[in-house]
Amino acid sequence: MSRPAGAKHPKTDCHLQQLPAEQLVRHPFPATAMLPYLPGSASAARRLVREKLAEWELPELIEVAELIVSELVTNAVKTGCLTRMTVTIRRATDRTVRVAVRDVSRAVPVLMVAGEDEEGHRGLALIHELTKGRWGAAVEAFGKVVHADLVVSRR
Repeated sequence: MSRPAGAKHPKTDCHLQQLPAEQLVRHPFPATAMLPYLPGSASAARRLVREKLAEWELPELIEVAELIVSELVTNAVKTGCLTRMTVTIRRATDRTVRVAVRDVSRAVPVLMVAGEDEEGHRGLALIHELTKGRWGAAVEAFGKVVHADLVVSRR
């Protein structure tokens, strides 16, 4: 295809724009870990969450996020899958941190009310309480993702 004389090629007319620093800080990179379906993976998941929240200067969320990711990983371990689960922490928005665990089981978790004498069935109720109901599960082609959202306080 010919161009009129003196016309510039469209690709050579493009200029790279540098993003302002505040936009780079606003959307920090997420962190992801592939972990085996073993009880010890909860410790690795807590460390991932703790380090990322410290990097993002959100120490007020560390304790709650560690507890939530422990519960999510523990639930994934109970599925008995033999591959690896994926643990992710990311800034979903400027005011929200999302902690998620993807596993290969398509069984959706159910919020249960545990009896006083029951030792289990309290994990999702705890997550529900800590996130004020901001959690959910999505079934995918090869498993599911269970996530919990934490609100970032204004600074």
